[in-house]
Amino acid sequence: MITREQIDTVLDHPVHDARGDKIGDARHVFFDDVTGEPEWVSVRTGLFGTSESFVPIHDAALVEDHLEVPYAKDQVKDAPNVDIDAGGHLSEQEEQRLYQYYGIDWDASWQDARSGTGRTTGTTDTTGTTGTTGTTGTTGTGDDAMTRSEEEMHVGVERREAGRARLRKYVVTEEQQYTVPVRHEEVRVEREPITDTNRDRAMTGPDITEAEHDVTLYEEQPVVETRAVPKERVRLTTEEVTEEETVTGEVRKERIETEGTDEHGDQRRRR
Repeated sequence: MITREQIDTVLDHPVHDARGDKIGDARHVFFDDVTGEPEWVSVRTGLFGTSESFVPIHDAALVEDHLEVPYAKDQVKDAPNVDIDAGGHLSEQEEQRLYQYYGIDWDASWQDARSGTGRTTGTTDTTGTTGTTGTTGTTGTGDDAMTRSEEEMHVGVERREAGRARLRKYVVTEEQQYTVPVRHEEVRVEREPITDTNRDRAMTGPDITEAEHDVTLYEEQPVVETRAVPKERVRLTTEEVTEEETVTGEVRKERIETEGTDEHGDQRRRR
């Protein structure tokens, strides 16, 4: 149970779920108009804290430097959006929606508040950074100023996968032609007359006989072989390209008008 004295420690501090995961940061604490006790805490969630979710603070606890609530992170972030009136109050219908969403018995909680068991009744001061909640719709005492608020647009970027690139190597077959010189041997018959120089060699052996003499002929033929030769290395790299995109959104702004006085606060006279 969070006490009023611990509110300053809660505001703008992290809020964690039951598993210890951070949900967001505490933005406002809302009090019950009947009991005066803290009832709800609004948590900034979403990208750059652009949205707020309501979560019951009754069973929350301060753990070191953060607030721990007994609800899952996704449950808090998916809580219904509720409207707050100009006085910083939740209507009975809006509060019932939140009770129903978190599985809290609205009738039992309301009866406990009315019975006064362990609680005091009355409205709660709404000054400072805390807000109020309840079903009476009354504003707090001690401050008759009105707060004007505006929504501000916060635009961020998120990184997501836009596509995939892949290197794929495959084999193709091409025909190549090369012209190479090849040599071969051919038989040529040479005849020489008998002279004094070769007469002795010619007269050796029998006079008349049969004989054979073989000559081996050689030729060259093209021989083709292939070898794998590295040619280049290919890799994929990424580079960031910055482009400008225009984002359009709607923001709400509160305006305060005066009735019965001019813009300087002087009372108008009827004519």
